[in-house]
Amino acid sequence: MITRFAPSPTGPLHLGHAWAALVAADRGDMLLRIEDIDQGRARPEWEVAIYDDLHWLGLTWPEPVMRQSERMGAYGAALDRLWEMGVLYPCTCNRRDILAAASAPQEGAPLMGPDGVVYPGNCRGSSRSGPRPTDRALRLDGDYVPDFHWTEDGQLRSMTAEAFRAAIGDVVVARRDMGTSYHLAVTVDDAEQRIDLVTRGEDLAEATPIHIALQCLLGLPTPDYHHHDLVRDTAGKRLAKRDDARSLASYRAAGWSAKALVAHLRKSRVAP
Repeated sequence: MITRFAPSPTGPLHLGHAWAALVAADRGDMLLRIEDIDQGRARPEWEVAIYDDLHWLGLTWPEPVMRQSERMGAYGAALDRLWEMGVLYPCTCNRRDILAAASAPQEGAPLMGPDGVVYPGNCRGSSRSGPRPTDRALRLDGDYVPDFHWTEDGQLRSMTAEAFRAAIGDVVVARRDMGTSYHLAVTVDDAEQRIDLVTRGEDLAEATPIHIALQCLLGLPTPDYHHHDLVRDTAGKRLAKRDDARSLASYRAAGWSAKALVAHLRKSRVAP
């Protein structure tokens, strides 16, 4: 079984990252992927810190490491294919435009999806002819998403096209300032690395149907999925990169051994 751990070098790894890496390593042969498509926030020193922290935990992985910033050509090829299929359209809306349209009196309360407010379709009438635009965001037209199914923790799950449109809507698959998106990049990368099992936090479970829809449209294999529990603080709040006090480096500096920290995480997902 091939799994992967895919951190972003935008800050220190914390206990939640450690738990995610351990789960991936427990479930199969773990590959490491550096998700650095957000070049405005990614930093080389944080990538070095990722390697140091994971080695400290006792984890290993095959070389070379996949780095998303080196794979823009692969993402562009996938976008070209989707554009030629006619399932994408350009979008010039900002967050304020989307919220205003979704909050109109006749629309009721805005519907929330994996990426925030479900897009109300402002730009659906945009032209889909000619070369693929690179100066605007590109959205996936939910009308072209088929019914699909996948396996999660041994259970067969499914989603109809109607349910996808209602709960997720027309998601962004390429950001103007990035040339791709998290959703498209991880879908293409999981196929390239031949991932059998995607392990990640339960907070990302709602995004899984987006990736499976893209797999279906691009003719890519669908791996199995496992969404594990999250490490939280004593108040029950999940950890984030802003929680520097929970970083692995801070535990190392405080005298924790990797063995003790790993044992704690396996016993409890409450940060000590």
